[in-house]
Amino acid sequence: MDETPTSANADIARFLRRLQWGLVAFAALWLVALLGPILTPFVLAALLGWLGDPLVDRLERSGRSRPVAVTLVFVLMVMLVVLVVLILVPMVERQVVTLVEALPEYREWFMGTALPWVEARTGIEITNWLDPQRLIELARAHWEQAGGVAATVFGYLSSSGFAFLTWIINIVLVPILTFYFLRDWDVLVERVAAMIPRNHIGTVSRLAKESDDVLGAFLRGQFIVMLALGAIYALGLTIGGLKLGLLIGIVAGLISFVPYLGATTGIVLAVLAALVQAQGFDLKLLILVGVVFTVGQLIESYILTPRIVGDRIGLHPVAVIFAIMAGGQLFGFVGMLIALPVAAVGNVLLRFAHERYTQSRLYAGERPKIVIEGHRSHGGIVLDDDIGEASEDRRDAS
Repeated sequence: MDETPTSANADIARFLRRLQWGLVAFAALWLVALLGPILTPFVLAALLGWLGDPLVDRLERSGRSRPVAVTLVFVLMVMLVVLVVLILVPMVERQVVTLVEALPEYREWFMGTALPWVEARTGIEITNWLDPQRLIELARAHWEQAGGVAATVFGYLSSSGFAFLTWIINIVLVPILTFYFLRDWDVLVERVAAMIPRNHIGTVSRLAKESDDVLGAFLRGQFIVMLALGAIYALGLTIGGLKLGLLIGIVAGLISFVPYLGATTGIVLAVLAALVQAQGFDLKLLILVGVVFTVGQLIESYILTPRIVGDRIGLHPVAVIFAIMAGGQLFGFVGMLIALPVAAVGNVLLRFAHERYTQSRLYAGERPKIVIEGHRSHGGIVLDDDIGEASEDRRDAS
């Protein structure tokens, strides 16, 4: 049956609307890529404002005004940051000093133990390539291709100075922007909701609520899991006698938002630190490293993640790794920062798209047609709706 002009015009209008939204999305992504270097403090402040808004709303419901509630939450955030800095920074500083003092031991172990072991099993001579005199000759030979050491060094210093200045500005901006996001978060949400087409407000509200639940489960829950794992790893390795246990535990905890990456990195670093510290194979220390990370993974898998994060995120570890790498490749540090929240929201949208697909005619197909002998309707066939009517007629006649 041919389509009527009205349905054809409706299809064209629907296509144009989708094309328009696609162009808007492309323009938004292009703008994010263009403004990526200056978006970092705004993204961090928006995330902090979103995290603190539920507590502000709870204080408002208890009878406090919005400015008072925002001030209390903001002061609490600042106090937590200051407390972490005052406690954690001196400890990390001591660990860094210990690492710097141990660098000659690491170099001696690497050149005298690790490399000969690798060379003996692979037959490849690596030590000659790491000889200082040979490295100097290679640098001298490639002086002109590199544009000169002086130009390279000055370029690095200038770019590093600019990057340092940018980080200082970002550190100053983040608390200021966070306060404004906390104060005006509800107003921003209302303004965004007012721009949504009224015939889509129900669907968008439902997806926004699901996305908020997913992001809340991930950001709030995963942050607590990261802190807990960092504390478990750091305390376990330090109590076990590993000199760099605190630093390794903190690093492993901070990158544990990527499944298995934190534990894997921590095990590798801890094993290397144990080998250098013992100047050989210390079975007791290595077993301790294995026990600490095994206990940490068991606590995460069976206690922390099920109780704090839950299973509402639904992101596969491969999807998490891909999201972070893709975000960093496309939008730099800002892309890595928003990669997982965007992936979590995208997962909600994919579930919604799958739900719509399974309810569509493309998935279900046409209603089945069954020919029933003795009944001739609709041109010799009886549809499934007619089957039910025929059955009811038979029951009534009997």
